[in-house]
Amino acid sequence: MMPKLLVVEDEPAVRMGLRLSLSRAGHQVLEAATATEAWEQLPQADLVVLDWMLPDEPGVRLLERLRRDGRYENLPVLMLTARAGEGDRVEGLTRGADDYLTKPFSTPELLARIQALLRRSGKSGRIERGGLALDLERHQASLDGRPLDLTRREFDLLAFLARHPGRVYSREELLERVWGPEFMGTARTVDQHVAQLREKLQEDPKLPRFLETLRGVGYRFRE
Repeated sequence: MMPKLLVVEDEPAVRMGLRLSLSRAGHQVLEAATATEAWEQLPQADLVVLDWMLPDEPGVRLLERLRRDGRYENLPVLMLTARAGEGDRVEGLTRGADDYLTKPFSTPELLARIQALLRRSGKSGRIERGGLALDLERHQASLDGRPLDLTRREFDLLAFLARHPGRVYSREELLERVWGPEFMGTARTVDQHVAQLREKLQEDPKLPRFLETLRGVGYRFRE
């Protein structure tokens, strides 16, 4: 599936224009006119286009809230606002925006910035990390040009960790994020899948190329 972009903009005309431009570029678009509506739709979003001036809460305050929430700390956010001063840019970026674009804006530039953020976050449909390539739409993986025969769950686990290189996830977090909150498995399920992935990636657990174990803590994808 194509990435879902959440447009948070209270002006109906601007929101409609963004929806048309992003849809024509092949993106799925979610819309919110307030911070409250945006928060409800965040679980579905792969990237947020966020206005500063919203009727119920400033966009930068919503940005701070989502960055404090572990679910969204790596969610790409592009601020799109009429506040063009240097201080505004600095504040937006300091509070957690990944990019900052002022109105009026060029649609090609907006699309280019969005695509760059999606590539950086691994949500553009493809992840490439040190010889490992993951096609998220086709669920295909290769290592140094050699196809990998992964199960659906192995692929999902590897893709999730590769999206967040350097971050450590506990087994319980991985169960919830990859298998889902309704799954009734145990931490051993994660261990088994990591072991299977390492075998297929042909890596030594003591000298891992990709999947690193932090004893007593969990797993991470090496930066």
